[in-house]
Amino acid sequence: MRLAIRKYGDPILRAKGKRIEIVDERIRALAANMLETMHAANGVGLAAQQVGHALQLTVLDVSQVEDRPSALSLNGAPVEDPASVMPLVLLNPKLRLSDDKDSGSEGCLSFPDITAEIDRAVSVEVEAETLEGKTIRLDASGLLSRALQHEADHLNGILFIDRMSSAAKASHSSKLKRLQKETSKGI
Repeated sequence: MRLAIRKYGDPILRAKGKRIEIVDERIRALAANMLETMHAANGVGLAAQQVGHALQLTVLDVSQVEDRPSALSLNGAPVEDPASVMPLVLLNPKLRLSDDKDSGSEGCLSFPDITAEIDRAVSVEVEAETLEGKTIRLDASGLLSRALQHEADHLNGILFIDRMSSAAKASHSSKLKRLQKETSKGI
């Protein structure tokens, strides 16, 4: 079932997600619905906050993006084709960022028609749980690294506009104000 994607101005986007202690049918259904919602919106990631749940749950799928490659190791073993392990459903992710930074274009399903250059760590190590209750470790670079950082920010109530340069934020200020106003009317 497709879920409504919450837009900028909805307070849930600023909520820090609660740790998921037990994976039950409700969590499994939410993850499946988030995947369907993300794919329908042509996104590469979606956090639970973006569909109205303050939980530490995110889904990612970079398999359809051909012009921004990703590299991935899973539990220490290199994955030749990262698309082969997509989509990812991650619970309670913890990130360790590399010191090297890179600027790249980002958008967000909660901010339609807004993109900006955002500085992110070049690579990231993630420890997370799966729906099956296993702990996994991912080492990612490229688009997957950027998407993991973006979604982990959502899980902690941080939005990509918080990472924009002041010049980028200023250039989008009228769009942001309009989006925030439209969203608050609908809440």
